[in-house]
Amino acid sequence: MYWTLELASKLEDAPWPATKDELLEYCIRTGAPTELLQNIQELEDDDEVYDSIEDVWPDYPDKDDFFFNEEEY
Repeated sequence: MYWTLELASKLEDAPWPATKDELLEYCIRTGAPTELLQNIQELEDDDEVYDSIEDVWPDYPDKDDFFFNEEEY
């Protein structure tokens, strides 16, 4: 599986929670890159319900991972 922030960002508006099949359908419907489709197809459990991108890609960075002080702006 090969993840990038750009690929993962394509799933931000996905209908969470979703199953593997629902995510595949969403990717096809929105014209997501083939790399994203391949990543979703490589998920192991077909019946598992994923609540967010973090369930699909555990290393997905959150706001705390960036060194940006929002209070300064």
